[in-house]
Amino acid sequence: MNRILYLHGFASSPASRKARFFRERLTRAGFAVEVPDLAAGDFEGLTITGQLDTIVRAAAGEPVTLIGSSMGGYLAALYAARRPETVRVVLMAPAFGFARRWRERLGAAAVEEWKRTGALEVFHYGEGRTCRLGYGLLEDGERYEDYPEVTQPCLIFHGVHDDVVPVQYSRDFAARRSNVRLEVADSGHDLLNVLNEMADGVEAFLPLP
Repeated sequence: MNRILYLHGFASSPASRKARFFRERLTRAGFAVEVPDLAAGDFEGLTITGQLDTIVRAAAGEPVTLIGSSMGGYLAALYAARRPETVRVVLMAPAFGFARRWRERLGAAAVEEWKRTGALEVFHYGEGRTCRLGYGLLEDGERYEDYPEVTQPCLIFHGVHDDVVPVQYSRDFAARRSNVRLEVADSGHDLLNVLNEMADGVEAFLPLP
């Protein structure tokens, strides 16, 4: 049976609306879908490297298809670029340029304060409360490339009204790679109003279970 790993977004969880939707929809279609907790219970200590390690453990060296949302999409691309056994990749509003965009959005003063104190207060959507986030996320994230070299078949959905990760990031990524198909949706960053349309596209894109 074809295995799918769904990778949730930043400050989210395996119980997110998109994660539950795709797990239920693709399970009905005959796929084996797993949704690992990318923070592994330690949101304050979250790093890109740590999340990639979580994906490595979940994949267990087997061929998998990855579906990733936002930061999960960026992680899916990073993993696929390093693991040729990855079968296919579906990215939803992937957070390309992750560390660079954090610096741009926060500004130099806020980044310096984050570094000085070691932690930043952010709202965790999965837990519904404000949580501490360690500076290690940014420091570690700067080790990784903005645009991973994904060679597998890749399908991207991105909202034209996305004000978190501008659609131009996905347009730039797709324009340079013949293996990538970009679908631009009339939506924002969460893409919640086009779930069924995306699921139809994902089922058509994936090999039969």
